[in-house]
Amino acid sequence: MKRFLLPLLIFLGLATLLCLALLGASRDESQALPSPLIGKPAPYYSLPRLDQLEKISTPQDLQGQVWILNVWASWCVSCREEHPVLLQFSQNYHIPLIGLNYKDKVDAATAWLMQYGNPYQWSIVDAEGLVGLDYGVYGVPESFVIDKRGVVRHKHIGILNDQQIREKLLPLIEVLKNE
Repeated sequence: MKRFLLPLLIFLGLATLLCLALLGASRDESQALPSPLIGKPAPYYSLPRLDQLEKISTPQDLQGQVWILNVWASWCVSCREEHPVLLQFSQNYHIPLIGLNYKDKVDAATAWLMQYGNPYQWSIVDAEGLVGLDYGVYGVPESFVIDKRGVVRHKHIGILNDQQIREKLLPLIEVLKNE
């Protein structure tokens, strides 16, 4: 019986370490899958604006500014939870917040913003999800901080909350504004 006790204890110890490592990784979603875009130019897009479909938006519209690209959709349950935080952010800070409406229908997205409020300076329509693919989006919501030169400096996966905005995004944005 003692012969089996040592391998069992080793197995349980390794299993415990693995569980603790997995739980630690899931605490901070933004660190779970680091983006290969960090430090590289933001992917180019040329997409219609949700509010004016005849008007095309590109990243050059924001050249010289630090801005946030927030990926959202009307069908996204997590986006509904994040939305009040984005509304508060847009009211309190003068940082361009651009929406990337991801794999959504224009009518549904427009109705959603009318119902819940529009925190975005404007949203662009990515109906096919191709720009989201270029940005490495695998779930909604996701947010990207882009600097004055158009370089991706931070990616946040999942729902943004007040604490993450205060402790991570705003300090980073202040640094980037002063660069």
